Amino acid sequence: GAGKSTTMRSIMGLTPPRKGRISFNNEDITGRKPFLLFRKGIGYVPDDRRVFADLSVDENLEIVFHRGTEWNKERVYGLFPALGEIKARRAGNLSGGEQQMLTIARGLMGGPELLLLDEPTEGLAPLIVRDLEAQILKLRDAGISILLSEQNIRSALKMISRAYVIDNGRIRFAGTVAELEANEGVKKKYLMA
Repeated sequence: GAGKSTTMRSIMGLTPPRKGRISFNNEDITGRKPFLLFRKGIGYVPDDRRVFADLSVDENLEIVFHRGTEWNKERVYGLFPALGEIKARRAGNLSGGEQQMLTIARGLMGGPELLLLDEPTEGLAPLIVRDLEAQILKLRDAGISILLSEQNIRSALKMISRAYVIDNGRIRFAGTVAELEANEGVKKKYLMA
């Protein structure tokens, strides 16, 4: 692959970086344990929608709740009202879109300054994708920095202000959305536009 998921996993301390270091808020966090990064304000939503299948939606949120943050179950249910309606349902019985909402909601429960979203729209129906885009924009507007890894370029361009094109683990382009849209070479080579 291009290295997007590996980059996210390296930031979260799940995969060691091949070289270099990772900084967050001017602090070297290279190789730190994921639970410590969660406490420092980094939330992670992996691409595989891992949920605690035998627990309810409500229990999935409770298990990761970090006291002292502004994100609690009520606020999460305000952002994702559909989850509030099914909070007693076992997570293993949820649809793909509901599981994705739940994994994002869990990522919020630590009160992140930075939320890593790895392929959040993958495999979702177009209607669910539009709803998810709207929720991600609300998070961005609430002041949460989001690092989004996304194959769906049209969807990604609706949610981002800056773009990084990664190929084989290397950044091939970095700039604003307008700069990306104006760069025919990058679009043709990497975005198949």
